[in-house]
Amino acid sequence: MSNEKMHIESNTVQETLVIPLWGRKYCSEIYPEIYQDQTAKKIMEKLDYDFSTLEAKKNNTMFRFGYLEAAARYTDLGTEIRAYVKSHPAAAIVNLGCGLDCTAENNAGDACKIYNIDRPDVIEVRNKLIPPAANTTNIGSDLNDTKWFEEIDDSNGVIFFAAGVFYYFLSDEVKKLFTAMAKRFPGGRLVFDTANKSAVKMMLKTWVKTAGITDISKYFYVNDLSTDLQVWLPDTKVSAKGYMLGYHDLKIPSVSGFFRLLAKIGDGFMKMRIVRIDFNKN
Repeated sequence: MSNEKMHIESNTVQETLVIPLWGRKYCSEIYPEIYQDQTAKKIMEKLDYDFSTLEAKKNNTMFRFGYLEAAARYTDLGTEIRAYVKSHPAAAIVNLGCGLDCTAENNAGDACKIYNIDRPDVIEVRNKLIPPAANTTNIGSDLNDTKWFEEIDDSNGVIFFAAGVFYYFLSDEVKKLFTAMAKRFPGGRLVFDTANKSAVKMMLKTWVKTAGITDISKYFYVNDLSTDLQVWLPDTKVSAKGYMLGYHDLKIPSVSGFFRLLAKIGDGFMKMRIVRIDFNKN
């Protein structure tokens, strides 16, 4: 087996995948009580990339809080996956916009089927760095092209999840996708992170400027579950918990009182949430 590392150039698709991968590794190091991702560490050993810029910023206070947000998000989603698998031990677990994330693999039961979906160029990189196991199918597809539905075996239940994905979708795209999923996968579940309009505007500030976007209001956000989600998903059950403090109180040595205050503001003022949508059976 070759030990040759994959070289990662700056300003490439590969780099956009490597940065959050490094973040998951760092989350494991500074917030081990909340989050562990040994897979991220193993993947990084296969890469030839200059991490010095990320290393230089890692002790910045706001960067560290950003990594706490990431650790909380992946832990929350993992909790939701395990809860579903407990009642559906042979369920399909579908990672929407997977990148190089292994949350599905890290939380699946032995009988589960795993599906990772992302753009074809992303899946090409994933296949090289994380060869799929026998129970895993990697699908190269735009999430809005619902032909990928046909590749999912939901006969034993299905849970879909997305981490940091839908902020970059137009509200109309999300509405169309979620409505189609609810119709096609009755009895399934979808979990994802979201925030209110003000928070999404802050998160997307740099990306919006680069993309030349002038109207952020067209992008997906959730100010209120009933008016922004439930109203166009009548045949579902929509619920939510706080993103930062809904699953754990963060009263651990690695999280300062200041960070817990910021977490409270995030869940409160910014309405950072993990949303769960249960698709009702016909």
